[in-house]
Amino acid sequence: MRSFKFSQIDISAAVLHVIAMTLMLMDHLWATLFPAQEWLTCAGRLAFPIFAFMTVEGYFYTHNLKKYISRLFLFALLSEIPFDLMYGGTWFYPVHQNVIWTFLLGILGIHLMEMARKNQKRCAYLFVAILVVITGMLLGTICMADYYGAGVLTVFGFYFFRGRKWWCLLGQFLTLYWINIELLGGLMYPVQLFGVKFEFCQQGLALLALIPIWLYRGRQGYHSKLFQYSCYAFYPVHMLVLVLILECVN
Repeated sequence: MRSFKFSQIDISAAVLHVIAMTLMLMDHLWATLFPAQEWLTCAGRLAFPIFAFMTVEGYFYTHNLKKYISRLFLFALLSEIPFDLMYGGTWFYPVHQNVIWTFLLGILGIHLMEMARKNQKRCAYLFVAILVVITGMLLGTICMADYYGAGVLTVFGFYFFRGRKWWCLLGQFLTLYWINIELLGGLMYPVQLFGVKFEFCQQGLALLALIPIWLYRGRQGYHSKLFQYSCYAFYPVHMLVLVLILECVN
């Protein structure tokens, strides 16, 4: 009988997208139809880091960067009204923008840093990287994109620590810890373990997203134009459906 090895588990990009979409749906179900089911939003904490990671992977694997950025921009526009309806209850909610704008800022920043890196001047790259990170965080916060500057920083974190070397995995863990627990924080749960009482941060559950992320090894898996655009369309469509159901039940 063959022994099972943890290293044999290999999650494809397609499966990772489906996992992230499922977790996001759970979070949005809590935000709309089932606010009493707090476990849904706890599970939903894992969605954003997975999407941020896949955004970075998309940058390096895309065959046409202009088309990739154009798709993000198009679906950011298409998602804004459903997002505003779900979070603000109105067609126009200027104080909070959908998450695709966050990813778009991250991709544009990565492109600028990659252009500087390809010039093979380390000092110039370091200067551009620092400038891009600061600017990206400020724009994410000022424009009030979802997850604000911390969201853009998450995308940059997966860019700086892209790879499977031990220091990359450690960098991803420490980055997510700092962003989600130190920067974002939020709701705390009292926990008692072996007689010791402490508090656990709900947003800290985002670190569990590293489990499926680390099980991904670059394999694309199932791919088609229909599946690709279905993944993009899922974001605005599911928010619109939830809003319509909410209107019916109320």
